Amino acid sequence: MTKKIAWVTDSTAYLTKELSEHPDVYVLPLSIIFDGEAFEDGVELTTEELYERIRSNKEVPKTSQPSAGRFAELYEKLKENYDAAVAVHISKKLSGTYNSSASGRDLAEFNVQLVDSYSMSYAITTLIEKGMILAEKGVPPEEIQEKLQQAASRSENYFLLGSLEQFYKGGRMSGTQYLLGNILQIKPIIRITPEGEFELFQKVRSEKKAIKRMLELLGESYNKYRINQVQIMHGNIESKAQELKSKVKEIFPDLDIVIGEISSSIAVHAGEGTLAMIWHNEDK
Repeated sequence: MTKKIAWVTDSTAYLTKELSEHPDVYVLPLSIIFDGEAFEDGVELTTEELYERIRSNKEVPKTSQPSAGRFAELYEKLKENYDAAVAVHISKKLSGTYNSSASGRDLAEFNVQLVDSYSMSYAITTLIEKGMILAEKGVPPEEIQEKLQQAASRSENYFLLGSLEQFYKGGRMSGTQYLLGNILQIKPIIRITPEGEFELFQKVRSEKKAIKRMLELLGESYNKYRINQVQIMHGNIESKAQELKSKVKEIFPDLDIVIGEISSSIAVHAGEGTLAMIWHNEDK
């Protein structure tokens, strides 16, 4: 008998219109903290409000994962209507959200299959969509978790930061890297490694060269793997995202390209003006 599955994630994920309206998808928001005051990401604070606060406030905000109690409360409710849940979260090397979810599961004593996305943003979306396809085929939740965990390390995530200062103050970059970036006016390409950690991938002297390099990296993957879609995520710079989409379309006309905005909890660290390219490598 096919089990009824709930899909759980956190607010670092990018939710498409279909997922945001899906009756079986549940999102627990991270908190964004300004001067000791906490706001729920996407609920009590929009990205526009976040950028406005950052511009007018010298202090860089912090983020905090949902508590184990919040997850337990959600899982207790899901137990009433679902046989199991599959929870796909931001990399546990970037946030404590995964561990909070695991503790909440144990408290609620509910069958929650946890997936570490090794990533964030649209890479989480891709995994949830893959899981839903498997569920439609009658694959049990335990096997879905196994397949999604294997697929998680196949995402490529490259970022051009909008703010080196925010990334540094948020503890995501060493003082030396920050100083060098500022002095040399370097535009670093940051990536999320297959293990789910931020890495200073390459130092590039201009945004134009950085974008050229990201397109080359996409080309390398395109030649080795099957890529169905490229996601371009941005921090309040829709026009630059559209320009990048045109460049990708020119070189790879068969690729589906999606543009979306990074969540507030990601923007806290990456900054306004961030531009990212994400894709998932499938075997040919």
